[in-house]
Amino acid sequence: MDLKKSLFGLLAYGVAAWVAAAVNINTATAEELKALPGIGQAKAQAIVDYRKENGAFKSVDDLKKVKGIGDGILGKLKDQATVGGAANAKPVKPAVPTTAAPAAAVKK
Repeated sequence: MDLKKSLFGLLAYGVAAWVAAAVNINTATAEELKALPGIGQAKAQAIVDYRKENGAFKSVDDLKKVKGIGDGILGKLKDQATVGGAANAKPVKPAVPTTAAPAAAVKK
């Protein structure tokens, strides 16, 4: 087997495992949040409480709004946390408004 192919395969596997291991701070339970570096029970619960009161985090940096989480802790966990992907995206408004009458209302 070619060494380049082996290394590429190993790298791809590692990246896939890392992405799968990222903790979504918008959906994780307090128990799941404790897997992040620097997050114990109290901070995990503070994250959940903040999220319930203020809604979803727009970025991982928003964790600094949670009491007890500063630059130091954020720096430790930033690469292992996510706010999610397409599921959290805002709906796109149509470029052209749909003002057509319903088919039943159109006269022939």
